[in-house]
Amino acid sequence: MNYEIYLTAFIPSLVLTGLLSMLLRHLGKRNYLGIFSNLYQSVRGGTPRALGVVPYLLLGIFLPPGFNDLVLIIGFFALIDDVIGRRKISNFQMEWGQLLRGIGMIAVMIIGFPLFGYASILIALLIQPINISDMQPGTTCSVVIIMSILSILPVLLMSIVGMNFTIEFQYYIPLIVLVVCLGYAPLDYAGKIMMGEVGNHSFAIALGLCFYVTGGFWWTLFLFIVTTSLIAFIRKNNLKEFFANNLKISNPAPGDYFMDVLTGGGLGDGLRKIFLGKRQISVKRPLLKFLGFRRLLFNPFALEHKKYISKKLKSNILTKKQ
Repeated sequence: MNYEIYLTAFIPSLVLTGLLSMLLRHLGKRNYLGIFSNLYQSVRGGTPRALGVVPYLLLGIFLPPGFNDLVLIIGFFALIDDVIGRRKISNFQMEWGQLLRGIGMIAVMIIGFPLFGYASILIALLIQPINISDMQPGTTCSVVIIMSILSILPVLLMSIVGMNFTIEFQYYIPLIVLVVCLGYAPLDYAGKIMMGEVGNHSFAIALGLCFYVTGGFWWTLFLFIVTTSLIAFIRKNNLKEFFANNLKISNPAPGDYFMDVLTGGGLGDGLRKIFLGKRQISVKRPLLKFLGFRRLLFNPFALEHKKYISKKLKSNILTKKQ
């Protein structure tokens, strides 16, 4: 094994993350960032954002040609999202970031299809659960570290029993993802930085590539499900409180946690608005509740969920009742 290449990825990840953090913190505290002001947030006493640009660039450099293209594409759109912030598109109930994410995901599916086939769809969709995981310091790093190691283990086991003839290529990609994340992770765990969309989107695609080289489409699908379940487990306590306070689900089933990670957030709610309009489908069958259909079909735009209704709409409803 050529350890030098992994050190060459790890050391820049560690050093550049620290240097960029100090630079953004210095400029952000003095309001010198100008149009890049969204890269410094006031949370936790001032936190640099989008430090995931370091892993993004390193993954773009160290991943093999064809593989790195997908990371570079999604990271480009995600970085724009980080820079412009949460801005609504005029006359649409959608943010620019959600639109850019959708364009990036479609681009990954199309460009990745000749190399990865239908697995490119799963690789692109992995952005959703990884993006949901990036709501607490260190959570996404934990997921990336655990899942990249899990991607390596089957390859090592197959090599031990003599079933694998392409092991070097298959463990190279997960190891690169692992060492880049390990270099970036310390400041993220400490809550000193935020990886931003550019970071979690890039790691999502990189993990999807790890899954694919482990064993093609079916391993990608299996590890996709494992990743989503892992994120749901890590965020269980936060989600339980969220369900009770926001979604009127006081007794969440295992499927509710899974479905929130898989379909939660602005992008999922946007799709619910398109397909459900202002309707809310009631789920009563025990099996469907267990599988998480209450969360899957919860429509925040439904008229019965009054706290999601605008004041103007509330006024219209009251007028009609009178």
